[in-house]
Amino acid sequence: MKNFIEELRWRGMLAQIMPGTEELLQKEQVTAYLGTDPTADSLHIGHLCGVMMLRHLQRCGHKPVALVGGATGMIGDPSGKSQERNLLDEATLRHNQACIQKQLAKFLDFESEEPNRAELVNNYDWMKDFTFLDFAREVGKHITVNYMMAKDSVQKRLNGEARDGLSFTEFTYQLLQGYDFLYLYQHKGCKLQMGGNDQWGNMTTGTELIRRTVGGEAYALTCPLITKADGKKFGKTESGNIWLDAKRTSPYKFYQFWLNVSDDDAERYIKIFTSLDKETIDALIASHREDPGQRILQKRLAEEVTVMVHSREDYEAAVEASNILFGKSTSESLKKLDEATLLDVFAGVPTYEIALSDLEKGIGILDLVAEKTSIFPSKGEARKMIQGNGFSLNKDKFTDVNGTVGSGSLLNGKYILAQKGKKNYFLLLAK
Repeated sequence: MKNFIEELRWRGMLAQIMPGTEELLQKEQVTAYLGTDPTADSLHIGHLCGVMMLRHLQRCGHKPVALVGGATGMIGDPSGKSQERNLLDEATLRHNQACIQKQLAKFLDFESEEPNRAELVNNYDWMKDFTFLDFAREVGKHITVNYMMAKDSVQKRLNGEARDGLSFTEFTYQLLQGYDFLYLYQHKGCKLQMGGNDQWGNMTTGTELIRRTVGGEAYALTCPLITKADGKKFGKTESGNIWLDAKRTSPYKFYQFWLNVSDDDAERYIKIFTSLDKETIDALIASHREDPGQRILQKRLAEEVTVMVHSREDYEAAVEASNILFGKSTSESLKKLDEATLLDVFAGVPTYEIALSDLEKGIGILDLVAEKTSIFPSKGEARKMIQGNGFSLNKDKFTDVNGTVGSGSLLNGKYILAQKGKKNYFLLLAK
């Protein structure tokens, strides 16, 4: 078996590790789990480091268990949060769980007969019938309040970082997460918990609970919280999270996110978010440093992650869509774009509304670009550029100053793309 800890170490994916963890992993096939909050029906790229840990674990011959926190998701974890989160009902949680499993199946083998095939569990299944009295007796008595109070996540909330302090519900979160580890230890032979570095306190509560209740040895390791080179939070953009669900973040926008990371970030991210081996990554980094302008690292990173999360076809479509804006492309490429991708590609370009009824009758090109819209300040200027071969509609050169434009030119039944010169795009929306 490959050394899992060594794999995490060279990839920059190891933050804290309990003594004895590496020896355990080299001695036997280990079952390890990582928890995910089902607060949405999709994972986002903030979850990806944890998911990649599970992927590397399985590739190193160990057994990954993905835990969906149906019960803990109803409460909210104080770690790194300044406010309590909204509580979800069971129907929403079940829906979110099914969507998350579908996404995880792209990273992990759930289907084979291999002994280390992945499993998905939901802690709601073992918590829903656990009464408060039973929990207090079987779990609560083993962990002291002093022990719980000492955790950083609790201290930060108590010392005024949150307006509303810390609720009892959230205070008990570490016991609930600790019980998950005990349950999986007893029922799945799970000896290792993995997660983000902000989870260390909750994870060590689990190992302590296992030691105190059944005298067992359990372990924990964390990955660092991923940031950008400038120290800002990774994965957040002005428009919000970058989701793995194509309906929430289009494959084009997803691809563009990775393509546009800085050189420093690309060197770190290609180790964390791909399965490429060390030799391949070292060679890519060396090539990139010789000629950063080629953006070799960003291109390969964007390819690997987009194919892994979406598909090879989605990646190729994203590259083709990028070429529409930044390179040479044809009207055929433009016509292939669905509406969401078209709007993503041309987000921020000037948009004009035009009457669909005018298009159905046919509008003279000069009227369209100088009266119905203000693409050109005057018909004279429009005539000059059209005759000079400097104007395109839907990526086709338009050179007939007496020509008309009809509804047959509409993309997705409602858009026309006008281009003035090389770089000035305008989107016309027919209503």
